Amino acid sequence: MTTAPRPVHAVDYHTAGEPFRVVCDGLPPIPGDTVAERCATAIGPGGSGTAPRRGPLDEVRRLLVREPRGHAGMYGGFVVPPDDDGAHFGVLFWHKDGYSTACGHGAMALGAWAVDSGRVPAPDTGDAHVRIDVPSGRVAVTVHREAARTTGITFRNVPARIGARKVPVATTLGPVEVDLAHAGACYATVRARDLGLDVSRAALPELVRAGREIRAALAGHPGTWHPDGPLLSGVYGVILHEELPDTPRGPHQRNVTVFADGQVDRSPCGSGTSARLALLAEDGRLRPGEELLHESVLGTRFTGRLLPGTAPDAPVTEVTGTAHRTGEHTFTLDPHDDLGTGFLL
Repeated sequence: MTTAPRPVHAVDYHTAGEPFRVVCDGLPPIPGDTVAERCATAIGPGGSGTAPRRGPLDEVRRLLVREPRGHAGMYGGFVVPPDDDGAHFGVLFWHKDGYSTACGHGAMALGAWAVDSGRVPAPDTGDAHVRIDVPSGRVAVTVHREAARTTGITFRNVPARIGARKVPVATTLGPVEVDLAHAGACYATVRARDLGLDVSRAALPELVRAGREIRAALAGHPGTWHPDGPLLSGVYGVILHEELPDTPRGPHQRNVTVFADGQVDRSPCGSGTSARLALLAEDGRLRPGEELLHESVLGTRFTGRLLPGTAPDAPVTEVTGTAHRTGEHTFTLDPHDDLGTGFLL
């Protein structure tokens, strides 16, 4: 970047440990009549979220996600106009390598931000309902309040669908069978034990390596393609999970989700939890009224459930967690700074 951009104001949250940087000013115009069209514009030709178009908008993304203002695990969203009056606002999700079509933890953080900022009125005690247009569709966020404090957030995702089951994939840790499910983005899920791994901090380097190998091996697989087109197609994340003892309310699992080019979700992954719910339901392991207790590699938790009465081949899921504000920032770039928009390590 040869000239300094406008100052960029951001409000930061974390959802179960995963960061989310909310940006609603300092953005250049983004062509498109819908959030999906604006996302496609940001990504550019080819439709791959890890090959973003270089331009003014992507300069802002790089400024915010790279060191010294961000880090390789940073995540965020650009607040944009909604598709129509049925939603409060839209959002373009971004990470260190580009853009994504879905982000459950981000939707939860945006629900908290919408209430905290007064953009959506909320009672001191009761629920506030926030509707957000994302590239994969419209999602609903319910912000639970008690004594003027947000105590929890429930994210209702777009309908999920199964892409393929038991897809054989060769990895350097041995062959595995992978399930594919779409839940706003396409997730490949695999049991960590099938790779000889557990879901732990100590195993993260091997989990990340396996996730990158699996994602690369599935490029072009028919099960990764979505009927709505290339924007929603292709593996976005790989979920490596392990079983924990069931709770009285249903299954209990721990996972780590590896997405983009080796980025690790610190939360249990909101949209990824939706994908796991769809697979568990098809396996008969999640019945109406039951919940999945989903843990992250940090030990933070989401609870997920199927919405009653939804179609078995397109289940609607809800995921509940917490989000907390961590700071407010105005980012600038000195035009004489040799590092420009920064670096990633």
